[in-house]
Amino acid sequence: MTRKFYLLLLLSILCTFLGASAFAQRAGSGADQIATFASSIRDLPTEGELFDLPVNLHGQTTYINQRYNNFTSSYSGMNSMSAERAMSYTWSGTLFFGARLAPNTDVYFNPEVISGVAFSGLTGLGGFTNGEGSKAVGAQAKFYSARAFVRHTINQEGNKEVLENEANQITQTVSSNRVVVTAGQFSTLDIFDDSRYAKDPRVQFMNWGNMTYLAYDYSADARGYSTGLAGEWYVNNWVLRASRMLAPKNPNGRDLNWQVFNAYGDQMEIERQHYIADLPGKVSVLAYRNRMILARFSDATNYVIANNAQGTQAINNVRNNYQYKTGIGIHGEQALSNDLGIYGRAFTSDGHTETMAFTEADNSISVGMGMNGTSWTRPHDSIGVSVMQNGLSSYRKNYLQAGGVSYFIGDYAGPGQSLSYRPERIGEVYYNAMLVKNILAGLNFQHINNPAYNAARGPVNIVSFRIHAEF
Repeated sequence: MTRKFYLLLLLSILCTFLGASAFAQRAGSGADQIATFASSIRDLPTEGELFDLPVNLHGQTTYINQRYNNFTSSYSGMNSMSAERAMSYTWSGTLFFGARLAPNTDVYFNPEVISGVAFSGLTGLGGFTNGEGSKAVGAQAKFYSARAFVRHTINQEGNKEVLENEANQITQTVSSNRVVVTAGQFSTLDIFDDSRYAKDPRVQFMNWGNMTYLAYDYSADARGYSTGLAGEWYVNNWVLRASRMLAPKNPNGRDLNWQVFNAYGDQMEIERQHYIADLPGKVSVLAYRNRMILARFSDATNYVIANNAQGTQAINNVRNNYQYKTGIGIHGEQALSNDLGIYGRAFTSDGHTETMAFTEADNSISVGMGMNGTSWTRPHDSIGVSVMQNGLSSYRKNYLQAGGVSYFIGDYAGPGQSLSYRPERIGEVYYNAMLVKNILAGLNFQHINNPAYNAARGPVNIVSFRIHAEF
């Protein structure tokens, strides 16, 4: 991993010195995962004072409906995506409360509700098709705390910038040189791997591989949140980020392990923002290291063969010791005009161990573009196009080809029907139309080749409809 890290870091530094001028940046705040488009609504103030404290309140609701028709399948196994036509949906609602306890110290609380039904019980894919869907979604609405955190800003000498009122951000003047500390319950993705074009499945691309790097096994509970401590150091147009987040007690589980020195997820990211021809862009490098009790695929493969355990989740039988899992990736994006921008992500994990908290991928690459509708006199509309490729390590592939079943994938259905490995390839396009102020409706299409890395199944074509409102 060390050699890869230095090569990627050198590449990022070289790229970011291409035509750059400094500007202050917004801190990761629990709102970075939200690509807000809300504007003020008459007689509905979202910021004010309560008991002489600055406060704000925002909210969102999103409904997504997805469908596909029958697709070709030579066979299906325990964790295969159903080859028969199916429908999936999610509905979510979130409130974003904030209060400023001191001039540079804020607290935020996000109660959330969600319900939904996933395709095939959320199995049969690496790049799942709906970022609102999680391992904890069910048809019955569930209420829970998504975020509850405190953020403290230490301003240093530098240019001043006003961070505007929005979800999880009370209006604040900050310095371009500052340290920001976030502690409590939030998503790792609130701090790391922010993107202007591919981040929020509520208003942008829906696929998990466009929320972040698909091979980034970031610490989270089954809903995608965790508890931890994160620090960000802003120096003009450079940012260094680091955090330690709690790991789940069991892989992909809902409960977190509070033994923070025994089981955890660490990550570090270095980012440089720049201008090229007066248009903004950035390059970042992110690395992570997880530690928890995980199964090694080599052990699980040996267990399958020795015990004729084909068609079972043999990883459960060899999950005995603490393991380290590491990975590194690079992300770049660049505005090409005031209305059009491009992005790209590439990531690789070591691939020795099972998934801790995200999905089944050991390497991933995605590229795409986002554009608003100014040129066709619909400035509040947007369109996006992306393609991605996801792959498995030789260790995970060997386990599946031997007949093992993992948490999300595993097509083994009998002798002679083991995985016919191919990288999973996904194309995605969406169009969002502003219906009325702060309400949009969108269509999304995803074409998936080799679902769950199996050339014997697919392709799958998924059509989605979404409606999203916020204030």
